[in-house]
Amino acid sequence: MLRPGKQVQMTQANESGSVDTVLLDVDGTLIDSTYLHALAWMQAFTAHDLTPQWWEVHRAIGMGGDRLVGEICGDEVEESLGDTLRDDWERHYRKLVPDVRPLPGAVDFVRGLLDAGYRVALASSGKAEFTDAALEVMGFERDDLAAVTSSDDADDSKPAPDILEVALTEAGGGRAIVVGDTVWDVASAHRLPAECVAVRSGGFAEAELRDAGAVLVVDHVGELARRGWRP
Repeated sequence: MLRPGKQVQMTQANESGSVDTVLLDVDGTLIDSTYLHALAWMQAFTAHDLTPQWWEVHRAIGMGGDRLVGEICGDEVEESLGDTLRDDWERHYRKLVPDVRPLPGAVDFVRGLLDAGYRVALASSGKAEFTDAALEVMGFERDDLAAVTSSDDADDSKPAPDILEVALTEAGGGRAIVVGDTVWDVASAHRLPAECVAVRSGGFAEAELRDAGAVLVVDHVGELARRGWRP
């Protein structure tokens, strides 16, 4: 079901006709991987006798892995185990990649934007190999899109805007709109600055996404595809 968010602002942006680039988050937005990431992180934490709660891990998914350990376990754990935990997460998640599937309507959503002439870029803070796996499961190649970014392309991860800035520059775009599933996506979009359409498929609540500043909130990108949404 489409949810209102701040639709007045979205309507004004649409009528301007100035948006030429759509920057898409990947995990939880295009592919159903959020809870697989949470599982991989929990496996990494528990192997080192760390006991965060599942909800804490889930809520941190979407920010960069360089921030996630400190966010959940504190600076002391980040300093002593951060790199080890990230390596362990990567190893555990790699085993889960075969279970990743596109979210409902995600492929049609991307194709619709491409067919409409928009520059479409994947703006992910994830590892390049996992972004490539997402492209493969969706049936796209890197050359199909205007840009594809990963954690290697930016010094600072979400909620910093760096990865969005790189994606917009590589796409050769002028004005962008962001589509993402977390409050971290909304925050990074605002810092770009750009408006953000949010989806609930990553597990964040409508109210949280709207309060963070999303101009529109829907359950998943398939709803946008069915309604023929355009920036």
